[in-house]
Amino acid sequence: MTGSSTTQAGAQDAASGTQPSSQGGNTVTDETMSATTTINAPAEAIFAVLADPGTHAAIDGTGWVREPLDDQHLAGAGQVFRMAMYNENAPGGHYRMANRVQVFDPPRAISWEPGMDAGDADPQIVGHIWRYDLAPAGPSATEVTLSYDWSAVPGYLRQRLPFSFPPFAPDHLTNSLAHLADLATG
Repeated sequence: MTGSSTTQAGAQDAASGTQPSSQGGNTVTDETMSATTTINAPAEAIFAVLADPGTHAAIDGTGWVREPLDDQHLAGAGQVFRMAMYNENAPGGHYRMANRVQVFDPPRAISWEPGMDAGDADPQIVGHIWRYDLAPAGPSATEVTLSYDWSAVPGYLRQRLPFSFPPFAPDHLTNSLAHLADLATG
């Protein structure tokens, strides 16, 4: 896999269509992390990939996301979309997430709050947020920042979960951006 962590600043990675931003790389704080890269595609094309839950497994850098359980594109804030997941550290491995779209601002920003799928339209929100921010970076390129924020996960839940936050290394975000670039430019 290629991404901003494997190329020099300003050098383009032809295989993935990514070019690290001079502000690129990973940023990690106590309760958030983010990664930024430049993708050689218009924001509209990138946003279309992000608004299709059918592409999320191919974007995911952890391998946990499997397939959508609903056959619909994301269309607005408040919408819930469900995903099949697999993580060997979760009890039984397989589980389902119900994600509520928090921000839907084509083609500038999209975010969702993952929650446990209780089988109805009301996900049990856990308190973490995935967010993509897109900004023009020239006539046919877009700077994309992927953020993961777990600051709202309550302490009692953090103690019950079989993992700590963040549950993955920062390079997961860089890998996800490289996968997104492959989909948006391929």
